[in-house]
Amino acid sequence: MKYIGRYRLDRVHGSGAFATVWQGFDTELEIPVAIKVLAENWSHHADVRERFLDEARLLRRISSDRVVRVYDVGTHDDQPYFVMDFATGGTLADRADGSLDPDRALVLAAQAARAVQVLHEAGVIHRDVKPSNLLVDLDDEGRERVLVADLGSAKRLAEASGITVTTGTPSYMAPEQALGRSIDERCDVYALGVLTYVLLTGRLPFDVSDPMSLITRTAADRPARLVPAGALPAPLDRGALDSVLARAMALEPEARPRRAADLADALEHIAAGGDGGWRAAGWPTAIVVAAATLLFAACAAGTWWFLR
Repeated sequence: MKYIGRYRLDRVHGSGAFATVWQGFDTELEIPVAIKVLAENWSHHADVRERFLDEARLLRRISSDRVVRVYDVGTHDDQPYFVMDFATGGTLADRADGSLDPDRALVLAAQAARAVQVLHEAGVIHRDVKPSNLLVDLDDEGRERVLVADLGSAKRLAEASGITVTTGTPSYMAPEQALGRSIDERCDVYALGVLTYVLLTGRLPFDVSDPMSLITRTAADRPARLVPAGALPAPLDRGALDSVLARAMALEPEARPRRAADLADALEHIAAGGDGGWRAAGWPTAIVVAAATLLFAACAAGTWWFLR
């Protein structure tokens, strides 16, 4: 059995280029924990060590039940590590195969958006929102609560203007992020739109294999509509959800809602049988033309009556 101090390492929960996350056990508090350990080959790089520890500081500083909590930091065999609460329900990646009931998928996506909103209110952009970075905790009655985790790519809003280093997962990356342009909260809103689409359908909205695929994307490249896919049964408003997701994944950040909470509100409204509350911002052209025509006719009639 492998130990780091008082923490027993039971199995690898996930691993990446820079770190490994273990599912473990705190032998003093007698609770399950997650332990993130910086990879040995990166432990001697001062900048990488500092960024690893900065992630722990950010998670610790953001005190919220929607963000995974860090409660210990240390070094073992010259490898930094930090200890977090263990989410008993796995991650949203475990639920991203298209098998979720649509209303449950919308509720989980809305919870993810509210968790990301907590980061934004703390002045942090995640930059790598995706199913595997969103944990699901279960209470004693089996109710699910989504927690945001893995701030390894996170950036403080105050440092996000100007040219930025491209980082993140291409299939969830906003176009401006792929280009290394100035970013804000709306790059995370884009990723949340992709996440919602994946939870509903089990597939990605765009064929993206690398950042170049995003750089060459045009306004005509829209996600496949949910309606033909039959992803949503009545009474959920499929057209409204298509509209909401199209806005969240708009090519230009100015066309997206700025707040992740706005996306959460819309998804929850649709899950409750509403229209998402965004139709007024995206009326079909035919309706706009008809309204303009009626207004013109009314003005013309008024002018004729006045002059006769």
